[in-house]
Amino acid sequence: MKLTAFTDYSLRVLIYLAAQPERRATIGEIAASFAVSEHHLTKVVHFLGKQGWLANVRGKGGGLALAKPPEAINIGDVVQRTEGGALVECFGEGGGACRITGLCRLQGILGEAVAAFHAVLQRYTLADLVRNREALATVFLAGRIGAAHTEREEA
Repeated sequence: MKLTAFTDYSLRVLIYLAAQPERRATIGEIAASFAVSEHHLTKVVHFLGKQGWLANVRGKGGGLALAKPPEAINIGDVVQRTEGGALVECFGEGGGACRITGLCRLQGILGEAVAAFHAVLQRYTLADLVRNREALATVFLAGRIGAAHTEREEA
């Protein structure tokens, strides 16, 4: 099973913020840290905020922060809500256009596999992903310093 980029970026944003809970971050800072598009992260951040996982504080001293403690953000819930789409066509509304829908046993097998995948993810929270918080924060700090250094060189 391959997760979408949207899910990947959602998890990265949450990890970034949970690794440094004492500070707020910007979309630009997170995008630079992971070398991903700010445009894509803007959509991700909006979605995470609507789900109640992120708090966006505007104005001076503002930025992004977790809206809940990491222990209250379940990884299985994040993946289920961000993935949204069906694994295969026959999982969709009305079974799709597959000619063997209703006869094929693959749907049941894949359904069982997806359920097992989600069951494993349900056992973990964001806190589990950032147990190495200090090491992650060091990597993220190095990325911020490197980005600031590059910006000064370009100026």
